[in-house]
Amino acid sequence: MSTDLKQTRREQSHERILDAAARAICRDGYAGLGVANVMKEAGLTHGGFYAHFGSRDALLAAAVEHAGEQSAARMRERLQARIAEGASALRALIEEYLSARHVEALDQGCPVAALGADLARGEPALRQVAERRVLHLAGAVERTLPPGSAAGTGMVIASTLVGAVQIARVLQGEPRTAVLRSCRDALLAQYDRPAKAG
Repeated sequence: MSTDLKQTRREQSHERILDAAARAICRDGYAGLGVANVMKEAGLTHGGFYAHFGSRDALLAAAVEHAGEQSAARMRERLQARIAEGASALRALIEEYLSARHVEALDQGCPVAALGADLARGEPALRQVAERRVLHLAGAVERTLPPGSAAGTGMVIASTLVGAVQIARVLQGEPRTAVLRSCRDALLAQYDRPAKAG
């Protein structure tokens, strides 16, 4: 087998492990991610794990980063569709993040909302990834704000989004719907204002 083919297979296996781990960590949490289950879900043997990652902690950090990148890519696609329909970028982001779809899709949603405080309890490499994902979310919000918005507004909105999703996931039925609706309405009323002319 050629070196290029071996490398391609290794890269494909690595991607399958990351995909499975990203889904698992968001669905089952930090403590629920098991190497054996991830490898099984990826269609690979447990023994092959250490050819890709030095430890479970290394997998956790890579899984959070991968989950964040995947979630952000899915969110960008949905935002573009809403913006094409006439929504402001901020409205599109708030409405998508605080949607029932995002709340219910644990294994495909934002890992910051899915894992919350667990990220802060991890090893240093995991905490660094977690901090990067939080700052990425706040930066994504910041980029949707109108010029002249107060400093720190992106982080305020990002914090509200994450907290609302975490609380909504605890609730069912109308209480869940009410949390999402009230947070959406409050954020939009306060921050989604047309730019002042002149």
